[in-house]
Amino acid sequence: MTDDLRARARAWVAEDPDEQTRAELETLLARAEDGDEAAGAELADAFDGTLEFGTAGLRGRQGPGPNRMNRVVVTRAAAGLAAYLLAQGARPGDSVVIGYDARHHSDTYARDTAEVVTGAGLTALTLPHALPTPVLAYAIRELDAVAGVMVTASHNPPADNGYKVYLGDGSQIVSPADAGIAERIAAVGPLAEVPRGTGGRTLDSQLLDRYLDTVADLAEDGPRDLRVVYTPLHGVGGGTVGTVLEQAGFDAPHVVGPQEEPDPDFPTVEFPNPEEPGAMDLAMDLAVEVGADLVVANDPDADRCAAAVPAPATERGWRMLRGDEVGALLGSHLLARAAAHGEEGVYACSIVSSSLLGRMAQAAGQRHVETLTGFKWIGRVEGLAYGYEEALGYCVDPTHVRDKDGVSALLLLCEIAARAKADGRTLLDLLDDLAIVHGLHATDQVSVRVTDISQIDAVLARLRAQPPTTMGGFAVTSAEDLADGAGDLPPTDGLRYRLAEGGRVVVRPSGTEPKLKCYLEVVVGVDATDAEPDQDVRRDAVAAARIAAAGRLDAIRADLVEAAGL
Repeated sequence: MTDDLRARARAWVAEDPDEQTRAELETLLARAEDGDEAAGAELADAFDGTLEFGTAGLRGRQGPGPNRMNRVVVTRAAAGLAAYLLAQGARPGDSVVIGYDARHHSDTYARDTAEVVTGAGLTALTLPHALPTPVLAYAIRELDAVAGVMVTASHNPPADNGYKVYLGDGSQIVSPADAGIAERIAAVGPLAEVPRGTGGRTLDSQLLDRYLDTVADLAEDGPRDLRVVYTPLHGVGGGTVGTVLEQAGFDAPHVVGPQEEPDPDFPTVEFPNPEEPGAMDLAMDLAVEVGADLVVANDPDADRCAAAVPAPATERGWRMLRGDEVGALLGSHLLARAAAHGEEGVYACSIVSSSLLGRMAQAAGQRHVETLTGFKWIGRVEGLAYGYEEALGYCVDPTHVRDKDGVSALLLLCEIAARAKADGRTLLDLLDDLAIVHGLHATDQVSVRVTDISQIDAVLARLRAQPPTTMGGFAVTSAEDLADGAGDLPPTDGLRYRLAEGGRVVVRPSGTEPKLKCYLEVVVGVDATDAEPDQDVRRDAVAAARIAAAGRLDAIRADLVEAAGL
């Protein structure tokens, strides 16, 4: 341990207002000074630079030091944000809405933010209790605020927390706002000199009630006979989802008991992400027990929605729907609704999502737009009617929430499933219909978690130096370095390969986790027509296309892994 590291750690102890992190740091210091190498390494990492503020705001492991999430880092972030807002034209008294989830210290970080915001001369409006992220996104527009802050780490591990920033349009920040806020954060002086006011005003239940009413009204009149199993995965979605389903006329869902109440330790799952293997096991066990028609889940801050359905008789059990499949079902539903009402709008998805939405929009005479990954881009699409990304994020009501909303998406998915059930059909049948009309769009993902970010840089460098010319037996018809920009897309780190016969591969670093992600898609024609009356013939035709698609995806994956050296 160097003298400089020791001095910075002791200065942090003197400044830190939090008794818990002060004690943690003092213990870590003592162990490191006694020669504990693990403690020394932890200490060095905690003070290795500053937790970087970017378009995702802040997110990281909690603990003492500038490279961790803690009250010092949050106070500086709040002061920098307030200074940025005032420099951009916000007036004293303008409102900043603050929300928080049920993770460790989220309420404390929210309170610190409120005090700093009021100390800067702005008005802090804090949501009444731990609530879903989409409620915060709704509140910004509903209350005409100049910005919003959501304290959440979404589906990250229990030790993490985060700080997501929205501007007055209700969308997440993008460049250059992130750099502008980061500059203001860097300019914040000693913590003792940051002005602090009161905690501002805590909003009452009326704001939440308006959000619930707005979401419930999205479901049109129709069948409501549906037996649903729901899990909030120890997060904050439970009460909100139950109320919305009831207000929309559905029976109360069967909730997974061990995961029903918010718990920041997420004791029943390794990762509180419904995409992770095993996360939905308890929900599917309950579905078998109660004879459910549909399983739905939110991630811990309820901005994402996952679903599972009874598998075909030949497979047995339950089958998770991919994010692209849910995205297609919601997109088809909203395109049909728009046609019925004579409405026009833009249907958007990220470049790593399936191209199926584009085909459906074109067939319906609606515009389709591809964006970079993340709702910070999707939410800003002009004239947006619907947007989604394959990572379980869906925006079905951009008029009120310009962000992904797992509550409203869940409600519309239940509406779709109930209508299908009333017709003697399932969500899988509806997906077969889309495949017959537009071709089977099959997607898959290769995700590699790394311990050193430089490993990701090395893979991308290897692919840039020697781009593949074929994958899975299909010619690479174009290879785009997204760092140079592609079409109307801003530059971003990643590579996109277009393959013959409609295939596609995108390779990019994760924006929130130490992972390299590779997104694969193939398109296979289905040997049946939409007019085919025999449902068994239709199912068999789609099943054959799925088998062919699985083989193509396997071959593409193998070639990509070899080319990337994974």
